[in-house]
Amino acid sequence: MTNAHDDPIALLPHRPPFRFVDAVDELEPGVRIVARWRVTGEEAFLAGHFPGNPIVPGVIQLEALAQAGAIALLSDPRYAGKLPLFGGVEDVRWRRLVRPGDEVRFDLTMERLSARGGWARGRATVADDETLRARLLFALA
Repeated sequence: MTNAHDDPIALLPHRPPFRFVDAVDELEPGVRIVARWRVTGEEAFLAGHFPGNPIVPGVIQLEALAQAGAIALLSDPRYAGKLPLFGGVEDVRWRRLVRPGDEVRFDLTMERLSARGGWARGRATVADDETLRARLLFALA
């Protein structure tokens, strides 16, 4: 992992129960990230989505991918201390259900960055099966 920061996850402004990144495997600040999240089954939203058939909501998967991207962004000294927010999403496709016990791998690459935000493209997989792919717009506050 390439990063001067000891704990890149600590760069996120998110905290449990709304933090969906557990580990960072690869990091090129401002360029690319590979990160993971293990779905434990204890997540509160699973109780209602769906009782007896827990499935991670697609919007939570999208949020988790964006959080991984936020780590890549915030690890770049040019964006340290900024607040990355969703500015938009394009080309979103969900392809596989995510359930308790799954470990989701996020692979995200920045496409274009400026002082106001930027675009990134990423995908999520479980056991090499794609669960999600999307293009994300980050706005910086």
